[in-house]
Amino acid sequence: MPVLTSTTAVTKSPARRAPRFAACLTVLLASSALGQGVATAPPPRTGLDGPRVGITYLSDGVVSALNRNHIAVNSVITQFGWQLERQMYDGKGGVDAISEWVVLVGGLEQGLVLPSVSWLVGIRTRGNSEIAVGPNITPAGVALAVAAGYTYRVGALNIPVNVAVVPSGSGLRLSLLTGFNMAR
Repeated sequence: MPVLTSTTAVTKSPARRAPRFAACLTVLLASSALGQGVATAPPPRTGLDGPRVGITYLSDGVVSALNRNHIAVNSVITQFGWQLERQMYDGKGGVDAISEWVVLVGGLEQGLVLPSVSWLVGIRTRGNSEIAVGPNITPAGVALAVAAGYTYRVGALNIPVNVAVVPSGSGLRLSLLTGFNMAR
């Protein structure tokens, strides 16, 4: 059976362990702070929000689905709305990752209010071409939207032109949208 001596008791006292604990804590905190000082990517920039206008072609199946919901509509409707866009990743002149919400109201020329909301995630190239995909919700139902387009730049003015295809169980919707925004 080991016998405790006064030397053993002194080395295990809390007063002797405190400097070691403080040194370990200092090293851990310093390494965490050092990791925070490493250069990181700048925060994603917002921008390229702006109004959108266009037209949408509704296939016969979509028109029938809307008619079943007591919405009498022609196969071509106008669209007015707003696009909110956020750049999630800046490819520094290469490919940028983007997320955008497109909120539209269609059918105003027919005395209707047909809301449409799309959340699209995609990429934009250095040449200002883009492609995105995401969910779309309208009175005709829920579907997956695929959009592609090109942005023309005139000074600080951006003029996007996009085509969106939305296939669903009831049929196809095809939209052509444009608008503008200012580079920030």
